[in-house]
Amino acid sequence: MAILLDGKIISANVKSEVAQEVTRMKAKGITPGLAVIIVGDDPASRTYVNNKKKVCAEAGVYSEEIALPADTPQDQLISLIVSLNNRSDINGILCQLPLPPHIDDKAVIAAISPVKDVDAFHAANVGHIMIGDYTFLPCTPAGVMEMIHSAGVTVEGKNCVVIGRSNIVGKPMAMMLLHENGTVTICHSKTKNIKEICKNADILVSAVGIAKFVTPDMVKPGAVVIDVGMNRDENNKLCGDVDTAAVSEVAGYISPVPGGVGLMTTAMLLKNTVTAAKMQNAFIEN
Repeated sequence: MAILLDGKIISANVKSEVAQEVTRMKAKGITPGLAVIIVGDDPASRTYVNNKKKVCAEAGVYSEEIALPADTPQDQLISLIVSLNNRSDINGILCQLPLPPHIDDKAVIAAISPVKDVDAFHAANVGHIMIGDYTFLPCTPAGVMEMIHSAGVTVEGKNCVVIGRSNIVGKPMAMMLLHENGTVTICHSKTKNIKEICKNADILVSAVGIAKFVTPDMVKPGAVVIDVGMNRDENNKLCGDVDTAAVSEVAGYISPVPGGVGLMTTAMLLKNTVTAAKMQNAFIEN
């Protein structure tokens, strides 16, 4: 039976470390600040934003929500971002995705200063991740790595398979595993023999967005299985990409949904915000 990688416990450890850092920074007159922009009233986005505000408050990070109507013009949103770029009390800027169809998310991401891009979506930060010379890591893949490390698993020399090739999870996830000397395969909708490829993985990360896509016959006995998916099953209950109950009989470690990677994502956002504040204030710990 697989050992559960409990996102609640692992993220609590990260948040506790961040809170201690924030306390030390405040003692020197520095309060990390995060601005979160939400455009429109998408229910899932509202839930995510509320969760981010909550974890900021718990860690002592200043957070400022800016809620804009769904019909906000793109140039107005970009002007807002430029003004936040220029504020010294705001160290991190996050624009909640997805944006309304009339707004080009690439233009919005490009408008955020790379030093305040705590999502690590800006092209400059993506480039730094590619060459391994980075300040920020995208929050969800960084959370996955934290989970793997918490299990005491070494990536070096392992066969690693990432299902999904999105810019937000799949691609940076593959790079992070590669930076730790894993042998990485990315699978996607055009991949042939996906079952056989996954079956060879020592570490399997699924971010495909299909409910219960990963079944026991796709998993190597004893493998680490990380489920990034957030879907609804046939009973409209939250579930991931992995058939958790069945795969738990085969895997060595497994992350649950809910209660897994999602909690890690918000914890790593906090970590990035504090990193940004340190960098912008040239904060050096004694």
